[in-house]
Amino acid sequence: MPNCSTHSSSSAMHLTLRVLIYGVLLATAQARPKDSDTGTVVVTLSAPFSSKSVVITLESSVSDEGEIIPSGATYFSPTTTITLETTASAGTLTEAFNQSSTISGSTPKSSAITTTPTTSSATPTPTSKSPCNGYLEFCERQYSNITEVCAHNSPFNIRGDPFSNQELNVTAQLNDGIRMLQGQVHLSDGTLHYCHTKCELIDAGPISDYLSNVTKWLKANPNEVVTILMGNSDNQPPKSFQEQIQKAGLEQFAYTPPKIPMGLNDWPTLQSMIDSGKRAVIYLDYGADQKSVPYLLDQFSQLWETPFSPTNRSFPCDVHRPPGLEDEHAANRMYMANHNLNVEVKVDKLDVLLPAIVELSWTNGADGSGSLGEMQNTCLARWNRAPSFLLVDYYNKGDGSVFRVAADANRVAYNKKCCTSVSAGMKPSAPRGVMAGLSIFVVAVLSLL
Repeated sequence: MPNCSTHSSSSAMHLTLRVLIYGVLLATAQARPKDSDTGTVVVTLSAPFSSKSVVITLESSVSDEGEIIPSGATYFSPTTTITLETTASAGTLTEAFNQSSTISGSTPKSSAITTTPTTSSATPTPTSKSPCNGYLEFCERQYSNITEVCAHNSPFNIRGDPFSNQELNVTAQLNDGIRMLQGQVHLSDGTLHYCHTKCELIDAGPISDYLSNVTKWLKANPNEVVTILMGNSDNQPPKSFQEQIQKAGLEQFAYTPPKIPMGLNDWPTLQSMIDSGKRAVIYLDYGADQKSVPYLLDQFSQLWETPFSPTNRSFPCDVHRPPGLEDEHAANRMYMANHNLNVEVKVDKLDVLLPAIVELSWTNGADGSGSLGEMQNTCLARWNRAPSFLLVDYYNKGDGSVFRVAADANRVAYNKKCCTSVSAGMKPSAPRGVMAGLSIFVVAVLSLL
């Protein structure tokens, strides 16, 4: 029999922590983060990085018909033939939010890659009558040759919650132009949930519920290609993710690449993906096994990242994950620019990183120091091509500025109206009076600490 008093005590502790943090944020709302600020939270994940040099060619029997499988039916995995095996060894990754990484365990040496990277500066003449991902110019471009905006922690959009990273729900995000959806996944009561750090802090529910909304949107928007990046925070097997993807009806849209890993020039055009019906590219950051689930792509062998969870406004465009990736290999892979500024909040001995909400007008801006536009230019100068994805918090803050930055990178014009109204696309919050009262109380308590 469960210990109800223990459960209640744990819930009360997390509620108290949430209220304390909310109060701290209000008390320090006008304090701009200093360039010297660094976080101190350390996350250790036991999962291997895939080899950067070994290519595996797949011959998949997956049908391109996009047939809808009824709910409750038996699902079958694609038949896959592996023609080359990888010998990458597992390593334990230790990552700190102070923008440094170390890896223990053996990793293979990389061989030279001679593929010439493409850039979004080459704009093919539009041939499609319908826009692809919002632009006719994108239809004949490769998936790897387009810059899209990514919603950081897309599922977490609860009003007034300091752990939220977005203000609008996933349907509104997609309607507004978000084409990459990122989120942390944790195991809760035996089911995969979208949770921020811990499910006790913020739980957006089973991932199948969230992905079902993505499936509905894809069905209603047949000329769109969407990318999904899931953080395997509890190192769950890929089959567990596959079950939830199947339950959500998303598997019919999942794209299976012809080789592992995919270089810049290996990706198909958006139009060919649309024609095939395979319009959802799904990545798993750790623990992917494309021999087992071919459409659940290993992120770091195909998509690297700049430093994540920064607490200063410098936003360098260096390779952060996977650690040790040589420039010659990075030049042949897509990459994501992490541009979400954080504030380090200290509550007693606990260090917590939360979105720097008061900085959003600068952070999401098209120009100026610390802006998304400035980082895009930094990345372009560093790599001679724009990022594939621009990861941001609260994308709707800035009146569409994040989409203008992406449009500039893609050499197209952004003339749309942004964004969905908050009342139409946000989860409900606690009453304002309640939150205000709690905040005043917390500020008073903190002044005594």
